[in-house]
Amino acid sequence: MTQTASSTAGSSSPVSRRLEVLRPGPWHRRLTAIVGVGAFFDLYEVFLGGVLAAALAEPWHLSQTQKSWIIAAGFLGMFVGANVMSLLADRFGRRRMFLVNLGMYSAFSLLCAAAPDVNWLIAARFLAGLGLGAELVLVDTYLSELLPTAVRGRYIAWAYTVGFLGVPLAALLGARLVAEHEIAGVSGWRWLLVAGAFGAFCIQWMRRALPESPRWLEARGRRAEAEAVVARIETLNDPGTAGAHQVPAPRKAEAEAQAQAQTQAVPTVRVPLRRMFQPPYRRRTVMWWIFQVLQTVGYYGFGSLAPVVLAAKGHSTTASLGYAALSFCGYPLGSALSIPLIERFERRTLIIVAALGQATFGLLFGFADAAWLIVGSGFLLTVCSNVFSNAFHVYQAEIFPTNLRSSAIGIAYSLSRLVSVILPFIALSVLDDLGAAAVFAGSAALMVLLCLNVGLLGPKTKGLALDAI
Repeated sequence: MTQTASSTAGSSSPVSRRLEVLRPGPWHRRLTAIVGVGAFFDLYEVFLGGVLAAALAEPWHLSQTQKSWIIAAGFLGMFVGANVMSLLADRFGRRRMFLVNLGMYSAFSLLCAAAPDVNWLIAARFLAGLGLGAELVLVDTYLSELLPTAVRGRYIAWAYTVGFLGVPLAALLGARLVAEHEIAGVSGWRWLLVAGAFGAFCIQWMRRALPESPRWLEARGRRAEAEAVVARIETLNDPGTAGAHQVPAPRKAEAEAQAQAQTQAVPTVRVPLRRMFQPPYRRRTVMWWIFQVLQTVGYYGFGSLAPVVLAAKGHSTTASLGYAALSFCGYPLGSALSIPLIERFERRTLIIVAALGQATFGLLFGFADAAWLIVGSGFLLTVCSNVFSNAFHVYQAEIFPTNLRSSAIGIAYSLSRLVSVILPFIALSVLDDLGAAAVFAGSAALMVLLCLNVGLLGPKTKGLALDAI
């Protein structure tokens, strides 16, 4: 019997059902923690660009273009990496690309730390970005495929809460290490890069124990391997069951009966990328491409440019990094705040409300001069930013099928990285000519367009199993 992509898109397989009926337990929490700590380094690297541009502006006598390239180079690498690595993850597996990603980042981050001049630093940041390009795409894809529907949104939000601790840490370490100038004869900013490389290496070692996604294995026709992984998860999640389903007896019997009913092996289903542009995914693809272009300005624009914007307002480098660090504390707190909200409200509604909050507090930050107002508005902006971010990371993993999930998310997400490459050049030019208020007024207008896009084109997903969306 021939099985097409369209016929399988909405069906529920035995492996998927077994994953869904597992009660969330210790194994799910460990998985979420390990994956979340890996996300830490992607977010650390993203926001490190603005810290480095501000810290090196005086000692390296950087021009505005060079500062822009220090920020943009990492995003350019991420753009390429997101396209390549996400496609490879659909072909070779989520776990393998997880290991490749952080391994590349760790090695090239050390090259950044050894940079003797700005050109070396820019090139090495591009290469480090290649490694991290699909990291967050894989976080969303992998966790969504392994977590039960009842906790999918909440646990992914927890993973990002762990990851977003890297944002204020990058600014706090930046402020401290820049102020120290040298530690053990090595410039303080270089230690920021060494810390990132060493931490990523440690997480790389921890991730070796992660299993491959059973949904991906099944979609590739590797049913026996998928079932073995699920059985192992069942045992690890509740050792007393010795592989039995961790559900009440009636539900267990029902799941076993359904599994036995499907005796025919599942063939490999290869879904061409053009499937993204066919119903029912065409509308979702267009919506998500528009979304990724617009969200970059409101989200990454603040985090990557805040230290430079504050310096342009006349604050010292140390003060700018200090204010940014206090503002960035809203990132992990906003991420934590999203945890009880993300399963309570429809994902797209949460995205829209949080985006409007970003626009409002961004405008206030752009006009603010007093230190308390800068920090206060920046803090509230970052709180809204991570309610927004966690909601959209959960959302994007839900709206595409398993065989397309990593590729569809990765290609769309790469657009945000491409916009992030261009953004510093445009934003810093506007900053020089028109001031910070104009930068954030433009950002607010784009966030309003984003809300209209999601509200009109986005599907509802809350409370639905992946196979049903």
